[in-house]
Amino acid sequence: IVAYSYMTYVAEAAAKELEKDGISCEVIDLRSLLPLDYDTVMESIKKTSRVVVVTEAPLRGSIAGEIVGEIIDRGFDLLDAPPQRLGSKNSPVAYNEGLEAMCTPKKEDIIAAVRKTFE
Repeated sequence: IVAYSYMTYVAEAAAKELEKDGISCEVIDLRSLLPLDYDTVMESIKKTSRVVVVTEAPLRGSIAGEIVGEIIDRGFDLLDAPPQRLGSKNSPVAYNEGLEAMCTPKKEDIIAAVRKTFE
């Protein structure tokens, strides 16, 4: 699971939940987006053959698409499943905490995306 900022914490919670079901996930915390540590990302993919990229931003025009594109360019043959991207709904993210929670990815969304890589 590749994430950055607050989504790293959500991804770690999802990974702990998946561990209970026997699915071991690496969570990569991207400390910076430029430069982005693709070497670490690709080393993880070599081990797991799967990737889920999580962002708080809406997917359209987000860094998640760029990350997945670079993963495909660097190691398409390493993947056993299509890369999964997870982001906010394609709407402005609300300032209100309750409305924001309705838009942004949750632990359950990440769990579902990881499980999809095993289908």
